[in-house]
Amino acid sequence: MKARLIYRNKVVTEDRITELVIWELPDKTPDRPHGIKYRLYHGDKKGRCIVRYDNESGKGDHKHIGDKETLYQFATVEQLMKDFISDITRLTNKGEEEEDE
Repeated sequence: MKARLIYRNKVVTEDRITELVIWELPDKTPDRPHGIKYRLYHGDKKGRCIVRYDNESGKGDHKHIGDKETLYQFATVEQLMKDFISDITRLTNKGEEEEDE
């Protein structure tokens, strides 16, 4: 069995790009013990990463908030998407508050 695409969506707005790609793998691996491979990205059109969640081979589950990388505790695909959207919302609202000041 090949990897099975679970979800793919890309939204491009005037100033942002958001892309979510999630696969179910045929086998679990040490880097992906849950059997899920994912890449969730939210950034600006200048190529600046605002939020990225991924689990590239050799690194395991982690997320990027701007230039900072931290471990991410994967639970379920649903929780992954909720956490990603929560970070986008939090950072977008924070950015708008800073612009208002």
